[in-house]
Amino acid sequence: MSLGDEPHVGIFWWAPEGPGVLVTDRTPLTEAEPYGDFLTHPAGHFEVWEDWRRLGVLGLRRRRLPPAIASTEYETFPRGRIVFHGPTQTFWIYADGRLQVPAVIKEIKAAFGLNDANSVVKSDSHYRT
Repeated sequence: MSLGDEPHVGIFWWAPEGPGVLVTDRTPLTEAEPYGDFLTHPAGHFEVWEDWRRLGVLGLRRRRLPPAIASTEYETFPRGRIVFHGPTQTFWIYADGRLQVPAVIKEIKAAFGLNDANSVVKSDSHYRT
């Protein structure tokens, strides 16, 4: 974790843009919502994707988001979620199996400020494309 880069929970996709680009919606851990033994991001994939789609291609480009979002469903691209498990003080990175490769996991961890955090990568049926 770089100085000042606090850990986040949230959702992500690997969207087409050249070789692929990580697209995220994050919440700092200090602002995350409790969910049982976990702290989590309050938004779901569907809601965030639909909000982005409504921006249209120009709005997406202004926000530096892939324009493909405007014409696709949220389930189209590999995706995942990061939650924080309180009892073990560990970030759980749920990711589509296609994203469970070292280079992509490294990018996900960096984007969420988890480079120096305890984390584990997990599979879940919700995150399969």
